[in-house]
Amino acid sequence: MNRRHNFNPGPAALPLEVLRQAHEEAVEYGNRGMSLMEMSHRSPEVERIVSHTRELLLELLGLDDRYETLFMAGGASAQFGLIPMNLATADAPGSYVLSGSFAEKAYQEAIRAGSAHAAATSKQTGWRDIPKREEIRLAENAAYLHITTNNTIEGTQLRELPDVPENVPLIGDMTSDILSRPLDYARFGLLYASAQKNLGPAGVTAVILRRDLLERSAKADLPLIFRYDTFAKNESLYNTPPVHAIWMMMLVLEWTRKQGGAAKLGERNAQKAKRLYDAIDASGGFYEGIAAAEVRSDMNITWKLPNEELERLFLEQAERNGFEGLAGHRSVGGLRASAYNAVPEQSCIDLAAFMREFVRTHG
Repeated sequence: MNRRHNFNPGPAALPLEVLRQAHEEAVEYGNRGMSLMEMSHRSPEVERIVSHTRELLLELLGLDDRYETLFMAGGASAQFGLIPMNLATADAPGSYVLSGSFAEKAYQEAIRAGSAHAAATSKQTGWRDIPKREEIRLAENAAYLHITTNNTIEGTQLRELPDVPENVPLIGDMTSDILSRPLDYARFGLLYASAQKNLGPAGVTAVILRRDLLERSAKADLPLIFRYDTFAKNESLYNTPPVHAIWMMMLVLEWTRKQGGAAKLGERNAQKAKRLYDAIDASGGFYEGIAAAEVRSDMNITWKLPNEELERLFLEQAERNGFEGLAGHRSVGGLRASAYNAVPEQSCIDLAAFMREFVRTHG
């Protein structure tokens, strides 16, 4: 098989080892005479998969049994609404750090859900930067502080977690950098990530929250299907879950553990990103990074060329040379290479070489 260099932003690259294992087990799972996708979600096999995936995720995040893991549908976008619905009130709004397009979407959904407050913003820089910790101002009765740890579209990444009072939980949208680097995940009261970048294929969202926050979500006027405590009480089996996506997440998490977890993957990801940033920085201005240098993301490397015609030519030649998914988001333009955990280092080596050759021939 001739595998392409997959730099798609999501759905994104999956480990080849995982894909091969999934291929082998797709038709028949566990000598049951049927595939996992055909089994009842109440079967012992599915219950074991859900339980094991939950345990793996907490282990890799370094979290103990004070935390609960929920598997939900709707992607991170659903959580933009569910978090304020479960945890905020009119008198206690959620505070939001606006650092990119998805952070702003989360904030706007919280306003629709009833109560939100902008604690800081970098919109005035075109999302090239991230608000500094000292710029964050919580609402007087803040229910929580919401941050986006990595901005997939703009290519910026939070380097240090903000400090919050003990009674204000820190909430993190970690969709595009969960388990990509070592972090003190216990600093979070709740973190969430849709799976289609570092956790598996699209279709399931992991929500990890401290158990004390479940009490807040038990709102009598909130439909049961939207309450975190409903999913916790039913071990994510309140309704039929996306079984195949959870199983694939389990396989990816097992692969993540084999790689050495977030610490080892963080070292590898930093090296992968450096290869691409070095190609940008050494181009004599031919390539221009979109994100401010001090907050450049290891997951999503973004840059521009002198004009759109050259960008189209770059993409055409990249496609012919086996590189996939390098077009920037339509709201930003330019180019973007998403180098998630499963993207091999060799792909970044080859892309950096292609970038240097493109400068030589077109610069």
